[in-house]
Amino acid sequence: MKKYALVTGGSRGIGREICMKVAALGYAVIINYKTNDEEAQHTLEMILHGGGEGELLKFDVSDPQAIDKALDEWFESHHEAYIAVLVNNAGIRRDNLLVFMSDAEWNDVLSTNLGSFFHITRKVLKNMLINRYGRIVNVVSLSGIKGLPGQTNYSAAKAGMIAATKALAQEVGRKNVTVNAVAPGFIRTDMTKDMDEKDFKALIPLNRFGNPEEVAEVVAFLASDKASYITGEVVSVNGGIYT
Repeated sequence: MKKYALVTGGSRGIGREICMKVAALGYAVIINYKTNDEEAQHTLEMILHGGGEGELLKFDVSDPQAIDKALDEWFESHHEAYIAVLVNNAGIRRDNLLVFMSDAEWNDVLSTNLGSFFHITRKVLKNMLINRYGRIVNVVSLSGIKGLPGQTNYSAAKAGMIAATKALAQEVGRKNVTVNAVAPGFIRTDMTKDMDEKDFKALIPLNRFGNPEEVAEVVAFLASDKASYITGEVVSVNGGIYT
């Protein structure tokens, strides 16, 4: 049975690099994205140019009905395959002090970051258990470990994913399904483009922001057979800013 890897938020930044690294492991990659057709197509072309396989799957990870529709259609058209690797990477920030935070800023961040983990993982987990093989990697954040001011919503969502990672790992380990998390610190992506690196790098022992490929390397390792005895773990990729 052919094995696929689904990467949510795979069109740009860390997600794009994860798609490339997972494709190099030999998986056909399903690139999920929400709106940017051009960037998603570019990611697919990069995979194909590198000799890998891939396809696009456009849906909003914050919408449970959209998730069900897209994945049901995928399953229906791929009877001789299953999703063996799931990387829950999609996420958004809506930073604000809690006292000023709107309902939408809270709900959007929780549904996109944490709700998507629940709805997508539940959808693909059954076939992992049936086939007695699976790798689930959740991209979380320094914010979910340490907590950062102005990110009460984001910290809550990512901390929830970390706790869910640890709990789910205990549920599915006997079926040879591992569940781990990777927690980036300050990485050069669209999510940090509004931050002045000069102001923050003095806080980081390695004295710089990280690059997306440095996160993707860890994700790919956890998605590989080489990490077969690692589960329920959270690996920080943060330059030493918080240990």
